[in-house]
Amino acid sequence: MTNLQLLWFILIGVLFSGFFFLEGFDFGVGMLIKSFARDDAERDVVIRTIGPHWDGNEVWLITAGGAMFASFPMWYATLFSGFYLVLFLILAALIFRGVSFEFRANMRTQTWKTFWEWAGTIGSGCAAFLFGMLFTAMIKGMPIDQNGDMTAHFTDYVNLFSIVGGVAVTVLCLVHGLNFIRLKTEGGLRDRARAWNKILYPVLFAGEVVFAILLFVYTDFFQKKPLSTTVIVAFLVVVTALAYWGVLGNHEWLSFVGSGLSLIGVVVLIFNGLFPRVMVANNPAYSLLIKNSSNSPYTLHLMTILTFSILPIVLVYFIWSYWVFYKRLASPKQSA
Repeated sequence: MTNLQLLWFILIGVLFSGFFFLEGFDFGVGMLIKSFARDDAERDVVIRTIGPHWDGNEVWLITAGGAMFASFPMWYATLFSGFYLVLFLILAALIFRGVSFEFRANMRTQTWKTFWEWAGTIGSGCAAFLFGMLFTAMIKGMPIDQNGDMTAHFTDYVNLFSIVGGVAVTVLCLVHGLNFIRLKTEGGLRDRARAWNKILYPVLFAGEVVFAILLFVYTDFFQKKPLSTTVIVAFLVVVTALAYWGVLGNHEWLSFVGSGLSLIGVVVLIFNGLFPRVMVANNPAYSLLIKNSSNSPYTLHLMTILTFSILPIVLVYFIWSYWVFYKRLASPKQSA
């Protein structure tokens, strides 16, 4: 394994971490459109909290997929072909979620407005759940042959471990979205978001315990890397506890950073357990490794130069866009 191969494995992990940190609260807010907001005025405010950002946050996913395609084509081919149906459902959920914001704003009848509100809510929830299922099934091990081809059945995708993983990611996104609403609103919406998280965090703790147990049972993470896996799992529990303490003590930034770090911790856990693999096969001899799944050294070298030339500009733009729209939004009754 070369330094460039290792660098690009880490960079892809960073891109997925950025995606789940940023798009995680988008998914969470999207899930709250119908269940959390009580009327059209509140739904307008909830949607406006992510209005300037949600489409830009999705770029992290596109970039991660593009980086995977360019740097590890074997990984990309096996993952995207083997999980084709799951990724198709994720794409459908993202499309419905994305267009729902614009269509809702232009509907003249309440029936269609309600339809697109539900489309945004369900699309956000399904996307978060399916992402959790996909990554959990991937680390469990899939039927991959010596050529890197995956021939999986329904239970390879949908099983106890992948369902728990999907639910865990969904709840993480939900509490992250509520923490973001607390940062972006004033009045009743902010208070209600805090009240909801007081209930959801104990549920999340229980889910993390179940997920850790199933991680031990269904993967080789604890067997191959007992120390680092234990440390990362402990980190997840600690940052979740800090976020919950932030909710109880009404420390909004602590709660938001804590829930975001929880999502990043899940990505770190997955990439740490995968290393030096990129895909886990049921037969360990057929697992795809970093060293034999990457592109040529010249391609990796060229990509590295381009990436580190453009990345500072992109980061400055993201920071600037969030700074421009940093102000809180008033709850409808307060603004009246």
